[in-house]
Amino acid sequence: MGLWDKIFGEFIDVIEWTDNSSDTMVYRFERHNNEIKYGAKLTVRESQVAVFVNEGEIADVLGPGMYELETQNLPVLSTLQHWDHAFQSPFKAEVYFFNMRQFTDLKWGTKNPIMMRDAEFDMVRLRTFGTYTIRINNPETFIKEIVGTDGHFTVDEISDQLRNLITSRYATILGKLKVPVLDLASNYDQLSTFITERIAPEFDQYGLELTKVLVENISLPPEVEKALDKRTSMGMIGDLDKYLKYGAAQSMESGNSSTASSAMEMGIGLAMAQSMTGQQAPANAASTSAPPPLPTQQTWHVALNGTPAGPFDKAQIIDFIGQGQLKADTLVWANGMANWEAAGTTEYFEELLKAGQNTPPPMPK
Repeated sequence: MGLWDKIFGEFIDVIEWTDNSSDTMVYRFERHNNEIKYGAKLTVRESQVAVFVNEGEIADVLGPGMYELETQNLPVLSTLQHWDHAFQSPFKAEVYFFNMRQFTDLKWGTKNPIMMRDAEFDMVRLRTFGTYTIRINNPETFIKEIVGTDGHFTVDEISDQLRNLITSRYATILGKLKVPVLDLASNYDQLSTFITERIAPEFDQYGLELTKVLVENISLPPEVEKALDKRTSMGMIGDLDKYLKYGAAQSMESGNSSTASSAMEMGIGLAMAQSMTGQQAPANAASTSAPPPLPTQQTWHVALNGTPAGPFDKAQIIDFIGQGQLKADTLVWANGMANWEAAGTTEYFEELLKAGQNTPPPMPK
């Protein structure tokens, strides 16, 4: 810097910063040897904060307004400079302007798919993209933790770190929510609010405020999306038979003979397949179905000559009746009966005894 630049630099009495960029967060006002004329005018605009740094130490923080730089207006700086009376020569101090507006439309997203369990698809991999908005809420913390001595600090210098912070926390939050994949689209607003509340405290450590995190898209792997598209297409078709008939009718109306022929052939083929399926179904059902088990005859125990014997089936009992060994007063018993009973008192034997009485006698020899 030349002599004239030094002289004019010392006597410039207006300190201000008009930002014509969209990404500058902190700007250091440049002066020769950081010399500021006593009584200079400092202009701090809305959405700005000016921070004085003296020998590496934060001296004063001034909000929006116009200031005349004198000892009574800079009490902390005056103390650090050891001014015990009105000192009217140029003094040395660095002035940093902080842009306090919101920085919007900052991008974030998952570099790799996130593995998570899903109630419907079991295991899925998801990618997520969105935007977030930040602003400086504590200039002193921000300059100590992030900016340092950088004279022109932009959003790009910290966006990668902030994006990684959001992504890492988002994976944990999404896994804990346990929201089905197909329901995530209807919960973007709630998910965005929840993420903002969970991650915002970590931004405070940098002197930043995370005002909003937006989830714009959650996507599945391409092969899974193709499977979902096929599933959706089948649901849209509905009744395949009606769909084919409608297509054939439309083709014939349009006069496209080749298309109509193809549609008719497809419809005929489908009808033949349905017919063959219908004819084969009864045969297959008959071949695969087994006959029911044969009914079992009831058997009886009979007291023959005062001695229990049996069990006997119906044919044997009829022989006993014909031979006169089983009569109405003969005791009988079967499964399910509590006690022995006379044959004539049971409905089963009553009919057999009557039939035996009507049996013709044997032929004479």
